[in-house]
Amino acid sequence: MGQLIEIHPDNPQPRRIAEVVRAVIDGGLVVYPTDSSYALGARIGDKSALERLRRLRRLEKNHLFTLVCRDLSEIASHARVANQNYRWLRALTPGPYTFILPATKHVPKRLQHPRRRTIGIRVPTHPVCRALLEALGEPLISTTMQLPGQSEPMTEPFEIYEAVESQVEIVIDSGPGGRIPTSVLDLTGPAPEVVRVGLGDVSHFLEP
Repeated sequence: MGQLIEIHPDNPQPRRIAEVVRAVIDGGLVVYPTDSSYALGARIGDKSALERLRRLRRLEKNHLFTLVCRDLSEIASHARVANQNYRWLRALTPGPYTFILPATKHVPKRLQHPRRRTIGIRVPTHPVCRALLEALGEPLISTTMQLPGQSEPMTEPFEIYEAVESQVEIVIDSGPGGRIPTSVLDLTGPAPEVVRVGLGDVSHFLEP
């Protein structure tokens, strides 16, 4: 049976963040807030946790997960960033954007696109998420907190807890979450390509 833990959305309590980190390190699944919506997270190298996450959301084997990172330096450890793309990353992180980039050897192959060897990367602004990543010291494997049959993310922590309490270790309650996903930019080509228009402003990239 999982726990529902209240964490202040603006001033996360270190003791409670440490409790979430211990659950992740021990192979647990956690539901945590981001600047776009609530998300499901697990430790990057934990194959068993990844399979649990797939089962919970009934995801196909080719589903592409996102690595949620602390900052630009952590991105650089897990993705290859061409010089011309650093300015976009500096300008748009932290923020509600996911970037598709070539993965480095630090990313397990099971998390990469099977043909392109790419990975989705993001750096959120939410204080609870940032405190969690800082205390963990590594990225989280992440996917939106959206259950099979649902058309949009779940927003209410207690409803999330009631739905998944037997399948996750911790649900963080930091107040209602959002419903709009991140904007997705593919940075693998000569110019940024908008893959999905979401919460982050991408109008500059759509101008003719």
